[in-house]
Amino acid sequence: MFLVSPVPAQDPPAIILKSLDGQEHQPLKAGAKKGVVFFFVSPYCPTSNTFVPEMNRIAADYGKEFTFYFVHADQDLKSADILQHTELNGIKSIVLLDEGQKLARLEKAKFTPEAVVTGPDGRTLYQGRINNLYLGPTKRQRQATTKDLRDALDAIQTGKPVSPAEPHDAVGCKISGLDSK
Repeated sequence: MFLVSPVPAQDPPAIILKSLDGQEHQPLKAGAKKGVVFFFVSPYCPTSNTFVPEMNRIAADYGKEFTFYFVHADQDLKSADILQHTELNGIKSIVLLDEGQKLARLEKAKFTPEAVVTGPDGRTLYQGRINNLYLGPTKRQRQATTKDLRDALDAIQTGKPVSPAEPHDAVGCKISGLDSK
């Protein structure tokens, strides 16, 4: 769904997550870019895996203006599975491990795949699906007829507001463990 926080944050919260190579990152810091794009993904979710090629294309197409992260927030993930998922899918963006689900909770992510775009001030500018390839958990179209995330990124790049015209909820696998805390 499209979301725009009503009041801009003063500074993005200081969340530190580790990437696959053990480096620490402050993913909510956009730096000089127009924003940060989080792709919440899971190697165990077939729906999420279907979208990885498009997520890679979006990251390549918009990488000059936005920072991209692939975020693994499911509980009980195995590092070997995440590494294999990253290698098999040719993911070039930074892969983050959200072991405590701090980022998923802060951004209110619930599904894989789900995209969240935040501005330099930490304000959520877009949250939801990448496109409408899936209309429901098991209802897949032959091809997507919308490009929701691309439309949002185009609007942000040009300084226009992201249209809240209709909800664009993510469809996929539920991020495990979010109900328990």
